[in-house]
Amino acid sequence: MYTPPFKISTKSINLIAEISAQIERYAIRMEQADGLRLRNNRIKTIQGSLAIEGNTLTESQITDILDGKPVVAIREIQEVRNAIRINQRNFCGFYVARNF
Repeated sequence: MYTPPFKISTKSINLIAEISAQIERYAIRMEQADGLRLRNNRIKTIQGSLAIEGNTLTESQITDILDGKPVVAIREIQEVRNAIRINQRNFCGFYVARNF
């Protein structure tokens, strides 16, 4: 039977658990940062695509539409909603139904 060259103590188990918890917290922060980066890129993509077609909404207005906040510009809002739907379809590989 193999005997490791160290002793497993309560202190070592606690240190391993603490390291593990910190790694998990770091991984969660990285996932959140990636999600925010993806969202910002998506907003810029939608705004840039619609600007080519003459839509004058800004990135902050498009962000407000994504967040469900009111924005004044009826025709342009519908263009953004359509672009969001297309972007979801292309990004996810399938259509994600949302209430707009």
